[in-house]
This record gives sequence, structure tokens and C-alpha cells, in this order.
Amino acid sequence: MPYARLSIKPLTTLLAACLLVLSFTAEVTRAEVPLAFPLKAKRVLFLGDSITHAGGYIAWIETQCRLQGVGPMPRFYNIGLSSETCSGQSEPAHPFPRPDVHERLDRALKRIKPDVVVACYGMNDGIYHPFSQKRFEIYQDGVNRLIKKVHATGAKLVLMTPPPFDAVPLKKRKGALRPAGSKQFAYFGIYEHYDRDVISRFAKWIMQQKDRVEMVVDLHTPITKHLAEKRKQNPQYTLSPDGVHPNPLGHRILGDTVLLAWGVPSVAKPNPKLLGLIQQKTAILHDAYLFAIGHKRPGVKKGLPVDAAEQKAAELLKQAEELIRK
Repeated sequence: MPYARLSIKPLTTLLAACLLVLSFTAEVTRAEVPLAFPLKAKRVLFLGDSITHAGGYIAWIETQCRLQGVGPMPRFYNIGLSSETCSGQSEPAHPFPRPDVHERLDRALKRIKPDVVVACYGMNDGIYHPFSQKRFEIYQDGVNRLIKKVHATGAKLVLMTPPPFDAVPLKKRKGALRPAGSKQFAYFGIYEHYDRDVISRFAKWIMQQKDRVEMVVDLHTPITKHLAEKRKQNPQYTLSPDGVHPNPLGHRILGDTVLLAWGVPSVAKPNPKLLGLIQQKTAILHDAYLFAIGHKRPGVKKGLPVDAAEQKAAELLKQAEELIRK
């Protein structure tokens, strides 16, 4: 499914229209906006749960940066892991203990040696239950330990809020949403006000850490506003068919939000083939480095050996660069 065109800010609409025309005939010239530090780094490491594991927003960010002439391009390493938390918490009904990023964080930092780490946690950390102050404090402790470990290496840290949980697509599914007081909550039976009572609170706290880390990025608000606007015409509209995992357009909105924070307005409509090549490259490298670093989540496919993955990724990037030059 291709990514759809999305207008980000009214102030960039005219610029977007002009650069969109240029993108079909020549390399897009990036607007003269100062680049933020992540795009001046050599190595950027992405950490997160299944939303990051999917890699859609990361591939979108890289595609836009390459189309718009950002250079030299940082090397992006995505090792997001499905089911992961930063707090080590799991709902009792989960089929296996949720992986905890702290189990592999030291190995990842040692292997990648990033200049910048981008981390997005929270969706799984509330374990789909009603709000609990104790769970909230455990989540805060997990983020605090992440900050400490990343900064101890000399790397800079970008904390991103979790995107919202969307209850709307689950309302007609029996047992998918559960009221407070239910006997069991889990990813398959989620507290009905999980976003309002839990995820929104987590997101607000992440944004309050702006003086402790180099950057915070609010992913929750743009998605929430987009949903509210679209539901004026279609009350059933959603970006997350299961309430949790964004579809391709959702990933694009996440990527656009990061791009704006990093000084690269997303204004170019990529050739679908180009985007596909970057997505393939992102996925191949993700699987390889995820496996090489190691983790404890069962059921994740084994990646290629890193050397083989790097070779394949280089071939895909060469094809992508040829498309950009056309």
C-alpha cells in the first residue's frame, strides 16, 4: 500500500506544492532550514517496540532526507523489537515475558556506537491495563535508566512519545475493549480508556523531560489531531486497524513529525519504487542487526549475517540513488 500525500503545516503548503512539482524532474532542493543535530550525526540508532520494528516511519524519514539533498546522510540503524518495553513489565496473559530493552541496550550501544539514539516506548509499558501509579513509576524508572545509559556513552538522546491508542476500530469487536474492573486486561482485551488514562499521561511525562535529554518529539498529538479532523466526516476513520499499529499513512505522519523536528519539512512525493527500495534496505538491515545484537523475544525471524545484509543494502541503495538522480 503506497504512502499517501499529507499536508503537515499550513505554512509549508505552498512550499510543498512547489517542491512536489520539482520532485518529478530533478532532485528536490531542501528548504533552507537549519538541520537539527540528529541529521548531523554519523550513526543514529532507533529503539522501540513493534511500531519501530515495522520500520515504516524510519524508511520515510530516510527517503525524504535523500530526496531533499541532506548530506552527508547519517547512517540509520533500526533495531526496534515487537512486544518490547523499557520497563520490563508484562501482562499476565501475555504468551511470553515481554522483552525489556535494558536486556540488550548495552550490547546495542557497544555494537552500533551511535552518536544519537532515538527511543519510542510507552504503548506496551502500560500493559493495556487501567492506570496504575506503580506501573507509571516503573515506566519512568525504565526511561530514566535509558537516559543514563545513553548519556554515559556520550551519545545524544531523542525521546519520542508513544503515539495514541485508538479504541474506535475495536468497539465492534467483542471483548477487545474492557471496562475498569474487568478480571483480565491484555493486548487482546484492552482497557477502554487506555489512551486517555494511560498513554496520554505517559506522553505528557515524556515531553516534560525536555531539559534532561537533547530533544523530545511529540508523536501523540499529531495523530490525535489528524483522527479528530477526519472523524468530522467519517466517525469510523482510523490509522490503526487494531488500535495500536499505524498503517502506512500513520507511519508517514509519524515520519513527517520527526522530519519537522529535525529541520526537514516533508514536502516531496517519492516515486513508489524509490520508497520501496529504501523500505527493503531498512528491513534487511533491521533483521540482521537485531539478530546480531540478540534479544529474548521468541518468534522473530533470523536476519542475514551482517556482512551479507550490508552488501544487499548497498545494492538497494545504489538502485535508489539512481532513481533520485533521474
